[in-house]
Amino acid sequence: MALVRAIHRHARISATKVRPFADLIRGMTAEEGLEALAYVPNRGARFLEQVLKSAIANAEDRGVRSPDRLKIAECRVDGGPMFRRIRPRARGMAFTIRRRTAHIHVAVDAPELG
Repeated sequence: MALVRAIHRHARISATKVRPFADLIRGMTAEEGLEALAYVPNRGARFLEQVLKSAIANAEDRGVRSPDRLKIAECRVDGGPMFRRIRPRARGMAFTIRRRTAHIHVAVDAPELG
């Protein structure tokens, strides 16, 4: 049992927008996960789909013979650093705008490698 990982760091999307899709595909096979994400029209699903495809490609590169049998062992989305911007408000105050980023982690289980 060898885990093959793919990570997208500093993705320009809020982690809360991607987490529901990570919960959706966690525990599925890689093929089922790609199929489930293909029918979701959200931008967060596209980010997660790209990272999952990268994890599958990494497994193929490591010598996995049947990438359709890979199982999604880990799928998590962490918050990344924020870009801070200042917006002027009434009476000379300033309001901080937080442009959020996310770190998307996907690991597939490759039983043939172990």
